[in-house]
Amino acid sequence: MKGRVLVVDDDKAMCELIETSLNMKEFVTTWCQSAKEANELLHQKEFDVVLTDVKMPGTTGLQLCQQISSSRPDIPVIVMTAFGTLDTAIATIRSGAYDFLTKPVEMELLTLTIARAVEHRQLKQQIHLLEQQAREEKHFGEMLGESAPMQHLYDQMKRVGTSDASVLITGESGTGKELVARSIHQLSNRAEQPFVAVNCAAISETLLESELFGHVRGAFTDARSERRGLFMEAEGGTLLLDEMGDMPMSMQVKLLRALEENRLRAVGSDHEIEFNVRVLAATHRDLETAVEEGRFRQDLYYRINVIQLHLPPLRSRGTDILTLASHYVDQFAKISGKKVSGITETAAEKLLSYSWPGNVRELRNIMERAIALTRYDSVTVEDLPEKIRNHRGGTVFIGGDDPTELVPLEEIERRYIEHVLRAVDQNRTQAARILGLDRKTLYRKLKSNADSGETDEQA
Repeated sequence: MKGRVLVVDDDKAMCELIETSLNMKEFVTTWCQSAKEANELLHQKEFDVVLTDVKMPGTTGLQLCQQISSSRPDIPVIVMTAFGTLDTAIATIRSGAYDFLTKPVEMELLTLTIARAVEHRQLKQQIHLLEQQAREEKHFGEMLGESAPMQHLYDQMKRVGTSDASVLITGESGTGKELVARSIHQLSNRAEQPFVAVNCAAISETLLESELFGHVRGAFTDARSERRGLFMEAEGGTLLLDEMGDMPMSMQVKLLRALEENRLRAVGSDHEIEFNVRVLAATHRDLETAVEEGRFRQDLYYRINVIQLHLPPLRSRGTDILTLASHYVDQFAKISGKKVSGITETAAEKLLSYSWPGNVRELRNIMERAIALTRYDSVTVEDLPEKIRNHRGGTVFIGGDDPTELVPLEEIERRYIEHVLRAVDQNRTQAARILGLDRKTLYRKLKSNADSGETDEQA
């Protein structure tokens, strides 16, 4: 079988002639004499191509072509017409037809055109299948991307998933740290139990203890009834303490005691409760520096940092940017009902060259905006914000060939250190790792640069 063809023509003799000719060429042919019958058959059976006459009583062939293009854009439509004028050709193309033929139809040309249309549809189906497979392969749980840094992260997640050890997830804001935590939970033996997340930076110090540990009735002014805390809500499952680096010191003491003893005391209660919860922590802060500066307890840091997973910033994930952008295009096009199915090459180049300070969260926001604004079937450069359209990649300028422009080695080092710190969102621990320095050496260089700057200002 070369393909399945639906012939639509109010002339019965023409339908039978075409059926005989196509059957001889090993096409499976079905025919009907109206657009209404054609639509019914398209709902009942699968066809590779539709061949329709233009002049028919009721719904015309061009109207049928428009209907099929709208409801089944995967099926190519070939239009036959006795009026081979330029106006007819333009009308046919506007209706969404794959091709058109003039009557009387030459059977050899008709067979060739149908064969080409069937091949076109099969090729589109194959491309769609490959894209679908590629998208599936790029998924890891709820996460998307196949760059080397993400593959390394996926491998680490698989290994820690079956453990009950505490995990510290680090990374810049907007990189998707909660998705990492959810994926770890789904990989664990606790997957059937609750996953609970709390943003420690979003709750005031006075309420955080009650939020985590719960309270009894009358524990404070507004405590009109007893309340289970999030530790008990997550019983048997996983609790994510997001933005852990912003937790007040007084709360850190109480949390450490609870984690070490697997017991908690609700606010206002006089007895303790045991709990069985795996704790994951996430932060965009540099906790090692916070420990050294006395802003985070060292003993709590060691308790939550049994295993550390670092989520790379979007700018270091290469073509994952386009994978994620395409995913959001599909998602928001479906929500808005717009027929937008891709990104133009020039828009893709702009997305790849941008530094993404807001990471995946920023990309999601920008693609939602682009879908809302675009007037085309693909996202173009004009649909992107000005900051992306006009973005220029950062470089560390060290001077030209003119001896008067050349700078001392110390100045080059200072500029590069500042460049690395900006790239890692001022995370000194990560910057030291990239620069190949221990943190004390980096701090000394930063202090020296700062002192030098103050001296220059005084001069």
